[in-house]
Amino acid sequence: MIGRLHVLTDPRGGRAALATLAAAVAAGAPVVQVRRKHCTDRELYDFAEVVADFCAAAGATCIVNDRLDVALAVGAAGTHLGAHDLPVAAVRKMAGPDHLVGGTARNPRQARELVAAGADYLGVGPAYATTTKLGLPDPIGPAGVAAVAAAVDVPVIAIGGVTAERVPELLAVGAWGVAVTAAVSEAADPAAATERLLQQLDRAR
Repeated sequence: MIGRLHVLTDPRGGRAALATLAAAVAAGAPVVQVRRKHCTDRELYDFAEVVADFCAAAGATCIVNDRLDVALAVGAAGTHLGAHDLPVAAVRKMAGPDHLVGGTARNPRQARELVAAGADYLGVGPAYATTTKLGLPDPIGPAGVAAVAAAVDVPVIAIGGVTAERVPELLAVGAWGVAVTAAVSEAADPAAATERLLQQLDRAR
């Protein structure tokens, strides 16, 4: 079963993103998703390689956002796919049965199609309004997360505007876990923020 807390790297990348990642993993974050925008393929590869190596040494699961080629090149455990990325079925065919494949869903129909195509877990949202990523559709709220969770039998990871205070209501409606960016990367103490999220996840089991 995939970990319950997914920490997405600061999309700006750089040393600050790596320092935040180190703090989060040291505090116990089980899954790290490499997300970096507006950079060259080589820059993304170099960044992902550092993250993947760090995760391997720490025993954390590394997943690369959008890019199967980069995930395979750096030896990451999985790839998370958005609506405009390669289809889940195509990635499953290329990556094989042992590669974790995540899909992005907003409603039960999408969720069922992604699972049928081979998705191991689903990122569902945006659960709440967020400014971390621009151009997102309207939030689906806990009710939307609940509808997706009820439609599939794979882990549902709620994403979008997630804070430690919102974890209990998301788990109460069926989410397996949560994915965060700002809640950790913009925290004054990323390690303490990670610990708080993990405490809320453990408490709500």
